[in-house]
Amino acid sequence: MADIHSKEHFNKTFNLDDTAVVLIDHQIGTCGWVHSIDAELLKKNVGILATFATKMRMPLVLTSSMETNMQGLLLDVIQKEAPEAYEKRTKRQGIVNAWEDKNFADAVRATGKHQLIVAGVTTDVCLVPPALSMQAEGFHIKLKCVLDASGSPTDMVDQIAWQRLLQAGIPLASTNAIVTELVKNWATEAGQIAFPLLA
Repeated sequence: MADIHSKEHFNKTFNLDDTAVVLIDHQIGTCGWVHSIDAELLKKNVGILATFATKMRMPLVLTSSMETNMQGLLLDVIQKEAPEAYEKRTKRQGIVNAWEDKNFADAVRATGKHQLIVAGVTTDVCLVPPALSMQAEGFHIKLKCVLDASGSPTDMVDQIAWQRLLQAGIPLASTNAIVTELVKNWATEAGQIAFPLLA
């Protein structure tokens, strides 16, 4: 079994062929709960991940929570840039840890990918619990959480959430870092798609 706290584990690079993007609860209302990162930057980074995954034909799994309440629909940029994934989103009706919703977990498993790029609108509630659950299932060997496509009500809450992820052996990343990790070469199709998104 791989040592999840080893240097090799944290330095493992992802590739396009075996990676899926998972975005959790990036909803219009829920984004208003985030204050540890600029709201527009959060939305921009979520848009980058959704757009890049769609244009590169990578699996993109989306979920939302209680859309008819104050949380609202997923962000407009997701609806616009990833309409097919949006239509297939898992609409949860109250389950907090998204991984405990069978439809969502099955949708992630159905991608057949072993490398998951994961972000949740609130780091402590929407990202950490499902990330830990994915790790327990075995995805931890190739799981990375994107912190600037997530946020929290306060900086302290973010710091605690980041520590929980690191203590569990889950590597962290930024949006630009994980996209360029997948691109590897600006002269490729992926590079041509990514460059204007990141510029």
